Amino acid sequence: MNKEQCCVVSCEKPLDQEYWDAQYKAQATGWDLGEIAPPIKSYIDTLTNKDIAILIPGCGNSYEADYLLEKGFTNINVIDIAPTLVENLKQKFAANSNIKIILGDFFEHQGSYDLIIEQTFFCALPPTMRQKYVWKMHQLLAENGILAGLLFNRTFEVSPPFGGSKEEYENLFNGAFDFLKIDVAQNSIAPRANSELFFEFKKNAIEVHLYEFEGITCSGCMNTVTTKFEALNDVLNASMSTDFSEVLIVSEKEIPLKELQTIVSYDEKYKIKKI
Repeated sequence: MNKEQCCVVSCEKPLDQEYWDAQYKAQATGWDLGEIAPPIKSYIDTLTNKDIAILIPGCGNSYEADYLLEKGFTNINVIDIAPTLVENLKQKFAANSNIKIILGDFFEHQGSYDLIIEQTFFCALPPTMRQKYVWKMHQLLAENGILAGLLFNRTFEVSPPFGGSKEEYENLFNGAFDFLKIDVAQNSIAPRANSELFFEFKKNAIEVHLYEFEGITCSGCMNTVTTKFEALNDVLNASMSTDFSEVLIVSEKEIPLKELQTIVSYDEKYKIKKI
């Protein structure tokens, strides 16, 4: 049995607020370690500025926040979409003014953070949302902001969680972030040994934009379109979501929408719209 499995209520349901709230109501949190992940704990121990603005998306039971508070950090923000969980967290941290508990959709959240900690949020999202994840992380980070945490370096028979590989992640984040570190974690808990990557990415001062895309139905056409975008002088990286509905473009300067539409006008079905 996959001990990382979380969808014990139903794997067929959309991964929306209702789904995740049901997991917490049923206490079906198979991904929960019951403590902070050792690689993240070790990373926090290297941080010296206790006043940086920190965000933990898809925070779950927030063991990372517990440890940050214990170490004296003063500006901790955690966000989750599950009302049952968030209410529990609000009660737990009610007396502590150094942490803010937010109920909401991460992709609609607004703010500016020096550090965003990734711990089993990326892997809980459908792979179709990975371009949107890069875009939103870049948007929320302050200048020279850091995205750091753990990513699975494996695949799963039952999802969520959704896995991946170092090569895939490097291709996805390329251009938008400077890779300070991405290596197999050396101090993972035993069940996850050699299956986690610890990473630390720094936000690049670059244009990162997400677009809706219509008309593509196959990976061959997707590759053709992204190759055409990447051929533009100022484009550093272009990638499309696995359902072909969104395209992420990383560039030295923003490419005019009209120019992007002209590039794909060889097929009248192709339409691009900025998000």
